[in-house]
Amino acid sequence: MRIALGVEYDGSGFCGWQRQPGLASVQEALETALGAVAGGAVGVVAAGRTDRGVHASGQVVHFDTRAERPVTAWVRGANALLPPGVAVLWAHPVPDAFHARFSAVSRSYHYLLLNHPVRNALMQGKWGWFHQPLDLARMREAVRLLPGTHDFSAFRAAECQAKTPVKTLHQAEIFRSGPLLQFRFTADAFLQHMVRNMVGALVAVGAGRKEPGWVAQLLQCRDRTQGAPTFPADGLYLTGVGYPADWHLPGPATRYHGAFLQPDAG
Repeated sequence: MRIALGVEYDGSGFCGWQRQPGLASVQEALETALGAVAGGAVGVVAAGRTDRGVHASGQVVHFDTRAERPVTAWVRGANALLPPGVAVLWAHPVPDAFHARFSAVSRSYHYLLLNHPVRNALMQGKWGWFHQPLDLARMREAVRLLPGTHDFSAFRAAECQAKTPVKTLHQAEIFRSGPLLQFRFTADAFLQHMVRNMVGALVAVGAGRKEPGWVAQLLQCRDRTQGAPTFPADGLYLTGVGYPADWHLPGPATRYHGAFLQPDAG
């Protein structure tokens, strides 16, 4: 039997999604909890492997098991055993042909950035911070240059293992709610550090260090060394994974997302 799960986690206390020897990972925590519910070893496959410090409110995973349990057991049982920073939101039986990663048609990430002269202590690790004033109009002019099918090599980490740097970015938007900026990106898939590097470039534009058209130049030059520094992982969230409707996974209304990820912003 194959089960799909919706998962959220605070990435602050983990080395990232993927198991690494001697380090605490989200994958290890989830596999340990699910294995206890199943009464045997469980291997989990995720839609996206987030890096150290990156959070998720809409991660999707799948696992196979011979254990027959009520669907609610995979949620309540796992949550009773998971550390406080990880929670299963929903469970749904799926056909064996379903694959959390390869069946996905889109991923969505949000980046939360506090634009204020003084850093915030209470939300440390939950959002990024930039102390200089940012011009939202300039940033929006620049962000409109990003959607489409492009070679995103200029926004790709040197250690990225993706087979191709060509991705289709469906959505790229910026919203402001007081001092909090929210960057929203949806693509068929993302390269390693792609969102953080795009945010870094947009911040450089907003701070007046670069002109909005510089973003288009980066896409054309395909040279990561010409881009802005990679922004910290603190404010990055995997907020959703899109699948064809015929998999019948819970829709957005069923999945919980923290209200701070969807501010009424202008």
